[in-house]
Amino acid sequence: MIRVVIADDQALIRAGLRGILEGEPDIEVVAEAADGREAVDAARRSGADVVLMDVRMPGVDGIDATRLIRADPTLAAVRVLVLTTFETDDYVDRALTAGADGFLGKGAEPRELVDAVRVVASGGSSLSSRAARGLIDRLRASTAAHPGGDDAVARGLVARLTDRERDVLRRVASGASNDEIAADLVISPLTVKTHVNRAMVKVGAHDRAQLVVLAYESGLLPRQ
Repeated sequence: MIRVVIADDQALIRAGLRGILEGEPDIEVVAEAADGREAVDAARRSGADVVLMDVRMPGVDGIDATRLIRADPTLAAVRVLVLTTFETDDYVDRALTAGADGFLGKGAEPRELVDAVRVVASGGSSLSSRAARGLIDRLRASTAAHPGGDDAVARGLVARLTDRERDVLRRVASGASNDEIAADLVISPLTVKTHVNRAMVKVGAHDRAQLVVLAYESGLLPRQ
């Protein structure tokens, strides 16, 4: 059973989302929150697998709440799926940088929402087509002043990653398994998987093979 916390400052929206999710046999809404601080507390109390996080909320907003979840070792296994009316480039960038595992607009179809919750809960990453397209377009545009073709795009993508995510990417590209990476970095295999999935979301990769290509194109690993 996938345990979900719904964080949104509008009660009507929370009720609608609950109705969609609880119609699924493998999803249970275990708590609701009206702001980011409540979302973090609810995630701790409920043993949630996924927090469905709005962005614009009073007090602590969804971006800061995501950052708080990522900074709490006791919530390392909690996945964050940002769901917002405002699918702006700025929100996509800020959400991914804060550590969100997925990003979806509130204009999504109910089935798309349910599928995204399942993907994120299973350790995968979900990015709406609009958010992914905007990310790629911005990165390509950013290379205009720095010629270099695909290599420049790859360097821009890798620059979005944290130092630890780059460490993991380098080892993935070298052919190491999650268990080997975990032993090398003295972290758990689950943490490695989380870093890999977050890296995939940030760079728009669909699988590990694309991460390997990216590592070489960016110069993270030298071409042989």
